[in-house]
Amino acid sequence: MRVLIGCRLPARLAVLDSRSGDAVTSAGVVGDTDDLFSDAVRQRVYVIGGEGFVDVLQRRGDVIERTARLVTRAGARTGLWVSSMSRLYVAVPARDGQGAEARVFEAQ
Repeated sequence: MRVLIGCRLPARLAVLDSRSGDAVTSAGVVGDTDDLFSDAVRQRVYVIGGEGFVDVLQRRGDVIERTARLVTRAGARTGLWVSSMSRLYVAVPARDGQGAEARVFEAQ
C-alpha cells in the first residue's frame, strides 16, 4: 500500500511505502498544493494548487508522472473528487475582477 503526500516546498507529490515508510517515488506538482485525490479506477492522482492549476498524474506501478495540467485560477486550492461521477470540483475564488465559481472537470 502507498501513502501519497502533497509537499509545498519543494512542490512535489511524495509516494511512501505504508509499511516501511520508505520513499518510493516523487513527482513535481503545482505550487501551493492543498488538496489531492486518488482515482483508483484510472490509477490517477489529481493535485489542486493555489498557483492556479490542477495537475493530473498517472500511476503505473511505482512510477508516477504528470500527464496534464488544467488551468484554474490563482488561489484555487480547494476541491472535491466524486468518484461515482468521475468528476473533480474545484472552488475558484474571485480575483482580478472575475467572480467566484466552481469548475467541474470530468475524468476521461
